[in-house]
Amino acid sequence: MTQLSNRSAHFSDSVIRRMTRVASQYGAVNLSQGFPDFAPPVEITNRLAEVAHTGPHQYAITWGAQNFREALARKQKHFSGISYDPNSEITVTCGSTEAMMAVMMAIINPGDKVAIFSPFYENYGADTILTGAQPVYIPLVPPDFHFDANQLEDAFRQGAKALILCNPSNPCGKVFTREELLVIADLAKKYDAYVVTDEVYEHILYAPHKHVYMASLPGMRDRTIVCNSLSKTYSITGWRLGYVLANPEVTDRVKKVHDFLTVGAAAPLMEAAVTGLNFGDDYYRDLQAHYTHMKNLFVGGLKNLGFTVTEPQGAYYVLMDVSEFNVHDDYKFAEWMTREVGVATVPGSSFFKEDVHNFVRFHFAKQDATLNEALNRLESLREKAKSVHSF
Repeated sequence: MTQLSNRSAHFSDSVIRRMTRVASQYGAVNLSQGFPDFAPPVEITNRLAEVAHTGPHQYAITWGAQNFREALARKQKHFSGISYDPNSEITVTCGSTEAMMAVMMAIINPGDKVAIFSPFYENYGADTILTGAQPVYIPLVPPDFHFDANQLEDAFRQGAKALILCNPSNPCGKVFTREELLVIADLAKKYDAYVVTDEVYEHILYAPHKHVYMASLPGMRDRTIVCNSLSKTYSITGWRLGYVLANPEVTDRVKKVHDFLTVGAAAPLMEAAVTGLNFGDDYYRDLQAHYTHMKNLFVGGLKNLGFTVTEPQGAYYVLMDVSEFNVHDDYKFAEWMTREVGVATVPGSSFFKEDVHNFVRFHFAKQDATLNEALNRLESLREKAKSVHSF
């Protein structure tokens, strides 16, 4: 048969979504793929019920419905202080996954280099391969996941055209400080590079940590390209509503790529989601309190069971150190734990470029009952692991 593409041979399917399938196979509590098991805000779902009868049901403008883009611009101005023109600087996409891919295809040429902090969300590596780029990885060092500014500058010295920055970070929950972001910004300006931000967890933070918008820093408005989504903020991961914020020149390219990738996001879902974009500050305070409760319940529960974890500063993931179980193959360990303990996790090595096999990632965007059930099952982990000499 005719040879298939080389690009598609150099990455696997999503390990995160693979572990969801394993969880379903064994009836495990799914703490692998990061979606909640609680409902979106009732105001949004009520509006969706109305839209089901009244429309719109046909194509919206390919880069997003006008009222949706205007609502996004208002929300972004409120939280970041930055004004984005809804007509020339906003592109609505089918989730932040497409947002990132459209951005990469808009700014990257084959052979360009892209800097990525490690650990990283698995899509970033695949995105660089699909665009023909060469990734350059900069370690974030556990347990606090700091980075070495010299290593970051070396990536730019090698010619990195852009840095992908997930803040707050999936999988490690790091929230970059203003001082760290200023280091990144100074290097981006010095080497004339873009910073492509993934800010999907911008509202999921744990005191005293604060989200600083990279684009708000001096000189970074036009060289920051923001990828984001409504998925996590409004618990609508299945709606696939994302967006890109960028200067008009970049946005013009992103719009063209997006048009031929997906044509446009779902018109009725955009119409319903405008309700969420218009929420007041109380919603976001309640959201933070809700996630703080879930973090305290689950991460505190893991600590009470004697497990070693890294403390998340934002997002809704926690890395647990499994060194005590003599783990050499964390994929094998994750599948064993899903099958034998009944809790699904993600092997940490799928996020690290470095040779790291001693972490697994849990997410805790779940109801109390779900998290308590997972903790009850994890009580048996050590006893069940005794029968296995190594993984």
